[in-house]
Amino acid sequence: MNGARLSPTAISWALMLMLLRISPAALGHGGVAFSDDQCVIRIDYLTAHFTVYQPQARGSEEYCEDLPDVSETIFVMEYLHDFLRQMPVDFRIIEDTEGIGQFAKWEDVEKIPDINARTVFYQPPGIMVDGSLTANYRFEEKGSYIGIVTAQHPDDDRVYRAVFYFQTGGPDYGTMPLFFAFLLVLQMVYWLSTGGWSKLKKAQIISKRTTIFSGKE
Repeated sequence: MNGARLSPTAISWALMLMLLRISPAALGHGGVAFSDDQCVIRIDYLTAHFTVYQPQARGSEEYCEDLPDVSETIFVMEYLHDFLRQMPVDFRIIEDTEGIGQFAKWEDVEKIPDINARTVFYQPPGIMVDGSLTANYRFEEKGSYIGIVTAQHPDDDRVYRAVFYFQTGGPDYGTMPLFFAFLLVLQMVYWLSTGGWSKLKKAQIISKRTTIFSGKE
């Protein structure tokens, strides 16, 4: 039985859906993403505004994840869930020597043999009744890092985490090259599916015939 032939529109929509599954990765890494023009960190289902400053190098400039300089850095989390005010929350930064990358998850971190050996900064658990956690760390080396935020439920053993990848000391293009390459592929597939190649060949033949005809004139 012959399979149903997909229309160009159906193909385009299918590819667009695939694109939408990829594009969020270009907007954020792991537990950190943009929402309503603000950087938000997701600690499981709990959220907080997330802002990073490098005051010595960049003044009051705000960053979401990737940092341009190897410098003193201030991480600020402003809780959006009051429940977080009741929880002990800690913050850890580890070197991404394992090459986990921008799709880092807690399951990846758990596989690291000695997380303490990879840790460059650790702020012990603290209950922030004012709803704001601040951590200061001076980076000494350019590189790739993974931030880990852990919140402990106040009444039982439930633990909530956010894991996010970031770079310090230079640009990180992340999935952007893949994103734009996919856009080009999407356009090429649509062009071919709508008869673009046949139209191009036809136009070339017409142009060639016109040139020959004009020459004879």
